Amino acid sequence: MKQMLEYLGVLLLIQGVVSLTSELTGRLRGWGVVHRIAIADGHELYLSIALIALAIAVFAAAESRRFG
Repeated sequence: MKQMLEYLGVLLLIQGVVSLTSELTGRLRGWGVVHRIAIADGHELYLSIALIALAIAVFAAAESRRFG
């Protein structure tokens, strides 16, 4: 379970960083999942920051697991 949470955290972190980089620099267009979500149109920056925060929370949850 701990490894699965860590894997999920890495995926969320990568998506958040790629989307944030894309929003701030204009490079890496089309790499992130955030840009493919039609409902998030205009809120990509906030969603990217939320993905990074969620990744940190998932890492904290994985770290709190004793064994597994």
